[in-house]
Amino acid sequence: MAAYDAGQRVFGENKVQEMLDKYESLPKDIEWHLIGHLQTNKVKYIVSFVSLIHAVDKEKLFQEIEKRAGMADRQVDILLQIHIAEESNKFGFDRDELHAFFAGDTFTKRKHTRVRGMMGMATFTDDRIKVKREFEGLKRLFEEVRTAHFTDDSHFDILSMGMSGDYEAAIAAGSNMVRVGSAIFGERNYR
Repeated sequence: MAAYDAGQRVFGENKVQEMLDKYESLPKDIEWHLIGHLQTNKVKYIVSFVSLIHAVDKEKLFQEIEKRAGMADRQVDILLQIHIAEESNKFGFDRDELHAFFAGDTFTKRKHTRVRGMMGMATFTDDRIKVKREFEGLKRLFEEVRTAHFTDDSHFDILSMGMSGDYEAAIAAGSNMVRVGSAIFGERNYR
């Protein structure tokens, strides 16, 4: 509420249940972004109010968002999550899956989802050169995708990279959206 009272109106949340609790108790002019991993069975709970889903990491999830957004008679903005880290616990499309997605019916026949851009999370490491390389690679892929699939769509404009520990490197590499929750609110307290 302190951030809201100071004028902030865009908030991201990692977990669906926490987003639902906050959505119910906080003012309704907040623009909600789901920034964490989203399971297909949880889409139905947020599709009626979420403004941007950051981590669409597979075609099956995209299809569920498309279906549920149609049922809610609205358009939901999404970011495609790209796997850029050298860690197996991170999610996302790889380059081949991404190009296959854009060539397929799921993307070409969509009506209730709008791909606003891409996001990725770098390897959790102190190796700044590795992080820089991963962010720069995602920036190149973003430009490649924009040129190949969005030349006539000015809405493909978000490159989300960087969190509290690496946002400066992400911005230097071309990020125009960062997720800096713990730098602002402190470390999460999971009850």
